[in-house]
Amino acid sequence: MVAVAEIKQIDENETVLKIQKTAFGIRKRVLEHTIKNNGGYLSQACSAAEILSALYENIMNLGPMEKPLVPRPFSGVPSATNKDYKLGSDFNGPRSRLNDRFILSPTHYSLPLYAALIETGRMEESALKEFNKDGSSLEMIGAEHSPGMEVMTGSLGQGLSQGIGIAYGRRLKKEPGRVWVFMSDGEFQIGMVWEAFQFMNHHKIDNVCVIVDVNGQQCDGAVQSVMKLDPLVDKLRSFGAEAVAISGHDIEAILKSAAIPHKNKPLVILCETDPCRGVPELKNNAGKLHYLRIKSDREKEQYINIYKDYEQLIFST
Repeated sequence: MVAVAEIKQIDENETVLKIQKTAFGIRKRVLEHTIKNNGGYLSQACSAAEILSALYENIMNLGPMEKPLVPRPFSGVPSATNKDYKLGSDFNGPRSRLNDRFILSPTHYSLPLYAALIETGRMEESALKEFNKDGSSLEMIGAEHSPGMEVMTGSLGQGLSQGIGIAYGRRLKKEPGRVWVFMSDGEFQIGMVWEAFQFMNHHKIDNVCVIVDVNGQQCDGAVQSVMKLDPLVDKLRSFGAEAVAISGHDIEAILKSAAIPHKNKPLVILCETDPCRGVPELKNNAGKLHYLRIKSDREKEQYINIYKDYEQLIFST
């Protein structure tokens, strides 16, 4: 079965196992949602599940949650008269000078992020029923009021600059907490991303950590066919970053990379991933890797059978 093959080799290390379980849950939830809605950002969950799981289960120092939160309905845009407006960062726990902050730059990854919040006990499971509905804060392309978010990054490439602004402010206030920015590889085709690295190099900003889902895909097709990025590690190093490339499905490699020293420079972890991880049938859908649309009963049945494989898998410690 697909699901069994996906994780048949599990390290007995308790931390790795916990992260793997959460990653599995993220893929399963997004797959289920995609089936029910005849489409969704499934490949993003396939490629980024281990990354998001490792961040939320181990890497980021976030505030604790007393219980999973229920997202509030969208209360309207911020204004002097809108007293009910709240940022979605509440789902990352109480903010403090010691805790890390999280920025999701490619917000078409919102659904995998919501799934990660549920799997890690930060958001109520029932909340996903409100995804992409009118009046809900669980938007398909999340905004600053969406769970797990605190800035609007709908235009790709902007998340890093906003994260740097937060990090620079934290440094001025002598706050020890870091800023973690999750990016996608296609964003490195955007000029402002490289300006952001120039800024960090000039100001020796080292409280920023960037973790990138290098799944090789973007809206218009394969990243390398749209505009080549290689050698990305060398480019980042030439811009003053501490950069490393790893397998984004190797949990131990993700954890070790997150601990690499990077004094006076940002850390960039390039996680090379498979956009079909756990759902290899996606490879048969050429041109559908950015957003999967299920257009026939035959296709739907195919993904239902994959989901049944997932349901039959039982983890044991």
